[in-house]
Parts: sequence; C-alpha cells; structure tokens
Amino acid sequence: MKTVIHPRIQRSMLTLLDNITYSHAKQPDGSVLDLKLSILLHHGNQELRLASGLTTDVPPEPLPVIIWVPGGAWRGTDKNQSIAEMQFLAERGFALVSMYYRSSAQAHYPAQLIDVKTAVRFLRAHAEQYHIDPQRIGMIGRSAGGYLASMAAMNNDLGESDEWSDYSSDIQACCDLFGPVDLSQLLQKTTAEVNSGRSRWNSIKKSHEGALLGGSEETLPKRAYEASPIHYINDAMCPIAIFHGDQDPIVPLKISEDFYDAMVSAGLENRAEFYEVTGAGHGTREFFQDSTKQLIADFFTRQL
Repeated sequence: MKTVIHPRIQRSMLTLLDNITYSHAKQPDGSVLDLKLSILLHHGNQELRLASGLTTDVPPEPLPVIIWVPGGAWRGTDKNQSIAEMQFLAERGFALVSMYYRSSAQAHYPAQLIDVKTAVRFLRAHAEQYHIDPQRIGMIGRSAGGYLASMAAMNNDLGESDEWSDYSSDIQACCDLFGPVDLSQLLQKTTAEVNSGRSRWNSIKKSHEGALLGGSEETLPKRAYEASPIHYINDAMCPIAIFHGDQDPIVPLKISEDFYDAMVSAGLENRAEFYEVTGAGHGTREFFQDSTKQLIADFFTRQL
C-alpha cells in the first residue's frame, strides 16, 4: 500500500556528538586519565527557520547549555546514563552535555568537583566550535551528581585546576535532584547505621561518602563538613532548584530542606526553589514524569 504523508515541521533534529575529551586528568600515581563528555545538539533546523520566514544565511543564535551530571554514589557511572530522560531539555532548545567524572576508586574528593568545573571551562573554550553560548551554562545532576552540581553552583574558587584556566567555571543555573548536599548529615546517618549493625558497610570508610573522601576515619567528620555545599552559600552562587522525594530512604529529605532554609536565611530566597515530590523515593519515576520535567525545563528557561 502506498501512502502519501505530509508531516508538519514542528521540531528540529538532534545530533549526539560522543566521546569528546574535555580533560587529561592527572592521577595520584602520575598517570593521565582522559575524561569524556557528549553533546546533544540541535541540527538540521533549516526547515524550521524557512517556515518562520528566515533566510538560510541567517545564523541561529548560539544555544544555552545544560550539563547533565549523572549519579552513581561517586562509585562510577556511564556518562550517558539517563540521558534519554534528559532529552526533553534538548527538545526545549538547550545544548545538552552529559559528562563522566572520576569515581571514588579513581580519585578522592575534590577530584570529582575539579572534573565538573573543568568541563564547564572546556565548553567555554570551545563555545564557537559547538555553537553554544558561553554566558548561559546551567547544570543538572541526580544524587551524587546533584551534590556536584550544587558545589559548582556556589561559583567559588574550590576545585579549580590548570586545564582551560583562562576561562571561568561559573555556572548560571543549577538543578539539584536529591543530592546529598550536606555530607555531615549523610555521614551521621551512616555512622548510626554502622553502629547499630543495620548498615551494609562494616565500617564508615567503606560507605559511599567514606570512599569519596578517603583518608582516616577520625578526620572524616571535619572533611565531610568542608566538602558540603550547604556551608558555601554566598552572594555569587547561581539560582538553584531542588527536587527531593518525601520517601527517599538513602538521602534524607531533611538534607535538601536544610539546604533551602540556609539559602533563605542568607537572604537568597529569590535564587532558591524547592520542590518536595510526594511519594518519590531515591530517583524513582516520579522525577521523570512530564509534569516534573516541565518544572525543570521552565526553571532553566527562566534562568538561562
């Protein structure tokens, strides 16, 4: 059967540029680890521009960028994990970047923050090549990635390195999906579970946050405090939207509540949005429904 169809041109095509090296990270043993990212870009939008009455020689505006920082308890993750659930941001007109950062087995904190900030500087250094706007860079992360995105959102000098050092690592908007932004609270929860025998770990050092921070168990509380975004809230930080489930068994809801309250107490309520997601656990499907995605997309549209 032959059928003639007449599709309406309503969206542009998307192209995934994969395995782009953004960093040559120096390891503790002296070796170098190449870190990769992917970019999901609008491509082939000539038809849309023609339909809008634009000529083909009018260049489209550079795209605002959103960096996706996946989770994985800092133990390691594929850079494209859950990127399909983030495609809605590309559909809304953002260049979507997904990145790999070093696991806790490869290096301890602050290596992971260094990687995230290096990716930001790399994108600014290559903005013209990828047709992105270096003045409009946002970040979204889930769980461990939400923690790193929130650290980057403080826009301070922590976690800087020599790579692409001529460019800023500041970001203009951040979405924190249930990130453990107060490692002290998370460590206290783990300690209580270990001491009661309810933990999967037989020592605090083997926990996710213990593996991230490394070092001696005696100094973990101090270093957990020093590595927590909640203690770096400042006037230079970018707007942050927090999403956290009220049934999260891994990262307590109170961690995000305290983060939001701290921003409000600092007089930065106009830069803080907090969404408590009813019935949601840790990364459960409630976060990836159209209604939740709409809130995230609208936040980035307002801020970028």
